[in-house]
Amino acid sequence: MARIAVIGGTGYAGSHIVAEAVSRGHTVVSVARSVPAERVEGATYIEGTLLDVPSLVAELEGVDVVVLAVPARGDMEGNVRSNVDELLVELPADVRVGVIGGAGGSLIEPGGERLVDQPSFTEEYKPEALEAIGILEDLKGGPAARDWFYVHPAGGFGAWNPGERTGSYRDGGDVLVTDAEGESFISGADLAVAVVDEIEEPKHSRERFTVGY
Repeated sequence: MARIAVIGGTGYAGSHIVAEAVSRGHTVVSVARSVPAERVEGATYIEGTLLDVPSLVAELEGVDVVVLAVPARGDMEGNVRSNVDELLVELPADVRVGVIGGAGGSLIEPGGERLVDQPSFTEEYKPEALEAIGILEDLKGGPAARDWFYVHPAGGFGAWNPGERTGSYRDGGDVLVTDAEGESFISGADLAVAVVDEIEEPKHSRERFTVGY
């Protein structure tokens, strides 16, 4: 069993990852700015923020995997990439890092353009998408000793469209996963299944992958 820290563990993606990891018997620490009233039984909740990396690193001592589920919006807009970079420098080299990105960096077809570059991509979401893509670029260019994985959820992933846990998903490599009707969706619970599967049985060492139905 792994000791997993989820930064942004009370958000939409993060809370599902915390719940899934706990259900499989892992030791899970949820890190967020405040401790929620409703908690996953079996998880440990601590206060922390990417905006204070030195204090955050001290709280993460002893973990095997750190999953970052912090979107670049609100007061985090423009601040996530630089602070993730600082965190990667400060974390011990043997800690594996997982990042929940956005759908924007997914390719629309093999070797094709990114979703964020399509005319249909909502303009207001572009800054968040581009910052998430920047984190991926930094991971790729970072030290080879740091193992990491990066997940692009389906296009229809979000708290506004939660869905249910089915325990199934498809891995699309770097291409957006769509169904026969061209729809791209995955529930919060099944995104978490994909993340914890990758932690338990790594298939994407220093790689990104897309997930959907």
